Order: sequence, then structure tokens, then C-alpha cells
Amino acid sequence: MKALFKCFALLGLAICFVLARADIDTEGNQSESVIPLRTHSIYMPYIDMELQNRWFDFGGDTVINTAKHIRLTHDRPAQSGWLWSRLPLTATNWQVEVEFKISGKNPTLHGDGMAIWLASERSKVGPVFGFIDKFEGLGIFFDTYPNVRQSHTFPYVMAMIGDGNTEYDLNNDGRRNEVAGCEAEIRDQPVATKARITYYKNNYLEVKLQYKAWDQWEPCFTIPNITIPTVSYLGFTALTGEVSDAHDIIGVTTNNIVSIPPRSFKPSLRHQDSSSSSSWFGFFFLLKFIATSAFLGVLVLVYRMYKNQSNKRF
Repeated sequence: MKALFKCFALLGLAICFVLARADIDTEGNQSESVIPLRTHSIYMPYIDMELQNRWFDFGGDTVINTAKHIRLTHDRPAQSGWLWSRLPLTATNWQVEVEFKISGKNPTLHGDGMAIWLASERSKVGPVFGFIDKFEGLGIFFDTYPNVRQSHTFPYVMAMIGDGNTEYDLNNDGRRNEVAGCEAEIRDQPVATKARITYYKNNYLEVKLQYKAWDQWEPCFTIPNITIPTVSYLGFTALTGEVSDAHDIIGVTTNNIVSIPPRSFKPSLRHQDSSSSSSWFGFFFLLKFIATSAFLGVLVLVYRMYKNQSNKRF
């Protein structure tokens, strides 16, 4: 009798699990499966015994402190440093999380800033936050110095999609090139500053920032219908001019996302026929009703069998 009761109890748990999964599917909130990409991740001590990294190259004014950070520039004028992956990031959907730090001695005069790249070329030096102009790919700029008066405050985080021919609007802080951006006080914060970049091919790219409190992610921007070149190298660069800051990369974690994006980010699904979504909702409601009724019926049956067995004993 006890064995039979255990079997029915397990059946009930299975039904509850199915109902929970049905709720998740109805709301469209899927759990993401990720695969770590060691080829595009870097952590302390950053380099091996031969003072190199298997997956990344670095150069310019970059200096590596094996117990602390990769310093792209010191807090000195006229510096430029870079860190680039040796292999292109070819995953269809991915997420890059970067811990970084921008700091300096001067609280009011500092610059110029740093950038995160997904570009078709690598390891080249130029005027756009330490990388070449007329690049092809995605640039996310952490701009800490305004060249002209702007309607927004600095630091400012913005994205540019380069086609290989368009120049960066350097004199106007990239105003003509901006696809999306946000204000964020990412400089000299007491908590770890991080950027989380999530990309679903041909769907959207999202940037979130951590700078106010630990594990508090602030939405910065989302770019819909974005396509990044298939062969794109992951890079980090920084630049100082007459004013300066220290720009440090502390760690990079990259994952391949094995799932489809949330439905709320797929514009084509927002305009589906309402009758279709209603029919799915009705189906899941019916499934839940039948499963719940069956489970309650099983419990009643087990209780009656148990009571009859007890009466026969006495």
C-alpha cells in the first residue's frame, strides 16, 4: 500500500512539474542554456610563463598586473592601449560580461575613454578610443570627456555600427554615429563596474551596466534588428589625450547562448493573430484543469483504499 502511495505521489510531482513548465512557456520566459567560451574569456593572472596569453594579444601602452588587472592606459596623457582576441567570435548568440575600472587623480578633468569592439579587423591603433577609424563592426564607447557641449551628461555609453566607410564624428563625440546610448556614472565607483552585452543574431543587442550596487544591472540600451559581421574579433581599447585616466580590464567572461531570445524582443511575434495566442492559452488552461482534476482524483482514490485497508485490519 505504501509503495502504491509513493507511486501516486511521484505522479503528482511530475504533473506539477509539467504545469510549471506550461506556465513558463505561456509567458515566454525561457531559461537560457549557456556554453562558456574560453577562447574569448580572460582572467587573472592573464598571462603564462612566457608572458603571453593563448587566446588574447595585447599591445600599445598596455601593462599587465597579474594579480590585479590589464591596464590599457595609465593616468597619463597621450597613451593608447589594446587587448584583442586572437580568434573571431563566431557564435550565433552570445553574451560578453566585462569587469572594468576607469579611475584617475583628477575628479573634474579626465578622459578620453575606452571601447569594446566586435570588429572585422584587430590589433590596430587609431583615433577612435585607440582603434582605427572607418571600422567595420560594432563599437561600444565609454566616453568620459565631452569635446563639445552636449544635451546629455558624461560619462556617456554609446554604440556605433561601422560599415567600413563611415568616419567616427570625433569632434562632436560621435553624435552623427550614435545608434543608441545612455548616461552612466561608471567612473571611480566603489563597486565593481561591469558591462553585460547580450546578442541574438538578426534580432537584438542589449547592454546592461553594473555601477550603482553589486548585482544591480541597469538597462543602458537595446538595438533591434542588428547584424554584426560573422567574422568579428572581440577587442578592448582605451585612449588618453591632454587629459587622462587609468583604464583597466579586470576580467572578461564570454558565453555562447543556446536558446531563442525572449518573445518580447521579437517584433514579428507582437503582431501575431490574437486567435492563435488565445487558442494556445485555452489549450494550456484545459491541460492544467485536466491534470489538476486527475491529481485530486488520485488522492481521493488512495485515501479510500487506505481507509478500507485499515477497516479490514480492525
